[in-house]
Amino acid sequence: MEHVEKIIDEKIQGKALVTENKKQNTKKLFIESYGCQMNMNDSEIVAAILDKEGYNTTQILEEADLVLVNTCSIREKAETSVRKRLQKYNAVKKINKNMKVGVLGCMAERLKEKFLEEEKIVDLVVGPDAYKDLPNLLSEVYEGRDAVNVILSKDETYGDISPVRLNSNGVTAFVSITRGCDNMCTFCVVPFTRGRERSRDPKSILEEVQSMVAQNYKEITLLGQNVDSFLWYGGGLKKDFKKATEMAQATAVGFAELLDMCATKFPKTRFRFSTSNPQDMSLDVIHVMAKHRNICKYLHLPVQSGSNAMLKAMNRQHTREEYKTLVDNIFKIIPEMSLSQDMIVGFCGETEEDHQDTLELMKYVKYDFGFMFTYSERPGTLAGNKMEDDVPFATKKRRLQEVIDLQQEHALFRTQQHLGKTEEFLIEGTSKKNPNEWKARNTQNTVAVFAKDAYKLGDFVMVKVEDCTSATLKGTVVGYSDNN
Repeated sequence: MEHVEKIIDEKIQGKALVTENKKQNTKKLFIESYGCQMNMNDSEIVAAILDKEGYNTTQILEEADLVLVNTCSIREKAETSVRKRLQKYNAVKKINKNMKVGVLGCMAERLKEKFLEEEKIVDLVVGPDAYKDLPNLLSEVYEGRDAVNVILSKDETYGDISPVRLNSNGVTAFVSITRGCDNMCTFCVVPFTRGRERSRDPKSILEEVQSMVAQNYKEITLLGQNVDSFLWYGGGLKKDFKKATEMAQATAVGFAELLDMCATKFPKTRFRFSTSNPQDMSLDVIHVMAKHRNICKYLHLPVQSGSNAMLKAMNRQHTREEYKTLVDNIFKIIPEMSLSQDMIVGFCGETEEDHQDTLELMKYVKYDFGFMFTYSERPGTLAGNKMEDDVPFATKKRRLQEVIDLQQEHALFRTQQHLGKTEEFLIEGTSKKNPNEWKARNTQNTVAVFAKDAYKLGDFVMVKVEDCTSATLKGTVVGYSDNN
């Protein structure tokens, strides 16, 4: 289960983030992120805000003046991991008594002031839309008062801030284009912790991408809780678009148009995007992907279950049949497309028949990658409030293993399709297992390793694929790509 376990770990692990020091900054910030790519990008925004307040980042917890943990609430396990880390911070704080500790992100938004009561070590609690208020909140803390700001915004909050790239490989970067989510899935806390959907001004997005290109970044991932619902008409919540157009005759820019703008303006830069939602995925987007070589042929297309009964209970706005039709159309337009999934096993009321429907859907699609979890009840959601978590843990565990085993089989099937082919890869870093090998990624998001030779970080190279596991391709570089 090499690839599956790696993917699951990446969704929940904490990462201590660091960037270069500035001599004029005298204070030290230790910031650790859990959860999704959006949280990682938010931490870069926080670092940019605090850079102006005199903070350099550090990876040494014991020397930090300020410790911030950017949290995830999507699953109970992620929140448990954060609380364990707070115990570690507490041990350090007993020695470094001047150190201050703050909790950021979705868990902060969900628990609010309650966090201060439950975790006595915490000095400030800041929700995802309140990071600009950090300087004021820190002033409160250093005057001896607890500080909380968890107010959700109606606007794209950070379009005017250039993130500090933390732990960057100098090759790939994230650019946030939307915030929040209007899809009220019954299992999900995101609409409550991230607020309603709102999109960012395309002009500011293109300016940030331009800045990344000027710094020689080779690949940009456009981020959002639901990127396909990107809709810019001058600002405000997506739900207000109809009213705004009636009043102002606003001209809207959707995600397909934005993606086309990015790919056209920066033809040497590779673009990805995440996360998509099946109900909002337009074939216009797929046609734009087909049009541009520099848009990666990879989609993360969460389905959550293969059962119509479960999809309805989850308030997913699609059926298994509609999802299959979408997948069919995607492969018709881009036959080489790579797909990945999110799957929840053991949701409220899931029967063995529902589970078999999920396995059947997986066999139909044969996903390249998978993010698979047992259902975890989240307080405040409709499922948490109104539905019984009635599938026994042993049954959940067995069903999850069956899903993982099948995904492993399909992952191997997909990597084997690359054998004997010569494909373009972007070198992202050194292989974790062998310091003499590069790790690189192709347009389908599949990783390859190969000898370093004369090539360097950030090069686009052509690799002949000679062997594979379910997670990794192995091959030999035959030359540079014409994309360099």
